[in-house]
Amino acid sequence: MPGRQCYHCKQWIEEGDAHDCWTTTEAALTADLSDDLQDAWERLREAATAFGEQRIYASHHSIMFSRRSCYFFVRPKRQYLELCVFLGRPVNAPQVRRIERPSRSKVAHILRITHRDEVEAPVTDWLREAYEYASTAAVKRAPSAAAKRRAPRKAATRRPKKAAARHRTSANAPHTDRARRGSRRR
Repeated sequence: MPGRQCYHCKQWIEEGDAHDCWTTTEAALTADLSDDLQDAWERLREAATAFGEQRIYASHHSIMFSRRSCYFFVRPKRQYLELCVFLGRPVNAPQVRRIERPSRSKVAHILRITHRDEVEAPVTDWLREAYEYASTAAVKRAPSAAAKRRAPRKAATRRPKKAAARHRTSANAPHTDRARRGSRRR
């Protein structure tokens, strides 16, 4: 039978069949989680939705929580939920496994959640801080970006062509080279 193989998921697709391997949902990403991880995921989602208006969507292997930009995401793994929280400052705490700086303004904090009880303060406090920082960071960036576009550019300062040519003459070059070489021998 004629068909093709998807170059992303390597699945064989019969001719005329619809195929979209990029379609990912929260349910698909969290379906294979253990009961403890399911409870932890539900607690994380409840805590995040309580902050206010936001967009929650699945992307590849992650579930993203964003306002204008993503303020945290969850990667469901077999043994734990990997949580990445974007704050404006580095946090040193035992819950934080790793800190990365993806941009000048954001600091990514990688945490591992294994049980519902771990989704308490200070983790929920960091999530709220990230939620609030996502809106303030976007507001702070917008005027500065617009100001940069409006700012007049400075003209590059150049030497006059005659002065530049005077520095490159062959008569000056050997003389200066000899002077340099002679001073090194002494």
